[in-house]
Amino acid sequence: MDQITIIRPDDWHLHFRDGEMLKETVPATARCFGRAIVMPNLVPPVINAEGVIAYRQRIEAAIPADVDFTPLMTIYLTDKTTAEDIRAAKEAGAVAAKMYPAGATTNSDSGVSSLETLYPVFEALADAGMLLLIHGEVTQKHIDIFDREKAFIDQHLVKIVERVPTLKVVFEHITTKDAADFVAEARDGVAATITPQHLMLNRNDLLDGGVRPHNYCLPVLKRSTHQEALRAAVQTGNPKFFLGTDSAPHAKHRKESSCGCAGCYSAWSAIELYTQVFEDLNALDKLEGFASLHGADFYGLPRNKETITLVRESWTVPESIMLPTGEPIVPFHAGQEVNWKLKV
Repeated sequence: MDQITIIRPDDWHLHFRDGEMLKETVPATARCFGRAIVMPNLVPPVINAEGVIAYRQRIEAAIPADVDFTPLMTIYLTDKTTAEDIRAAKEAGAVAAKMYPAGATTNSDSGVSSLETLYPVFEALADAGMLLLIHGEVTQKHIDIFDREKAFIDQHLVKIVERVPTLKVVFEHITTKDAADFVAEARDGVAATITPQHLMLNRNDLLDGGVRPHNYCLPVLKRSTHQEALRAAVQTGNPKFFLGTDSAPHAKHRKESSCGCAGCYSAWSAIELYTQVFEDLNALDKLEGFASLHGADFYGLPRNKETITLVRESWTVPESIMLPTGEPIVPFHAGQEVNWKLKV
């Protein structure tokens, strides 16, 4: 097969950032995705309806004039979030709330430190028909960083899913066999997003031969057995798993510093790389479901009507991209060959 046409996909988890960065990140995503779930972990974070409206307007101002693209907005949960905040965010157009354990990843210092206090908020989300999106890691320093996703499932996620049975939950950017198994076996209303980097890489790609900062993301890459479990999960075509790039841009100097930022900026190659993964798995027939159908169905949104076409054509991801600020950014898979290309 040298060409594949699928319904226009959506990205169910990404980071646009803000300000001048939007001039880079929004067009990069809108080139192929019809919609995207936009993460709210700005500085300061998007914690209320006013923030949702203002951030959406800034994103919309960066959409190319000839492109039909819809940002899907989220609210950032804190220990002070109330049920009224949720209802107001819903009125403002937010479709979901994002929960970060405090300190779990970039710009998560304002995140949740006490999950038990948030159950009224979780119930308000269910009542409003909004989804709960979870960065599923504990942050206790005595727990090994490679075990924190499994610990979160055992300590928290099982309880959330059981105690609020009508709440739709997306376990974001899963990285382990434990997470894939949990989602596959969970009740209806539980799903997960999977990134290109966690399908393509394992911790050897981060640490073997020296630290590779541009492969550093959170949750961190795991051992190959977990990578293979994620690949097996998408290969099945199970509708509980769908596309979420977690594309997360950082200027080059911030990734290569003494305390490098977490995140892989994959927007310019993500759909092509997913296609490559599915071809490697002999599962190109499952790509459209994963990329274009399962997420929309889970969110209760209409499927896109347009299509995109990918052709078998080798190209090389640029070594760097210049941001509007004049700073370079190193994209995911920089300098490496990709076998599929979006037909323009």
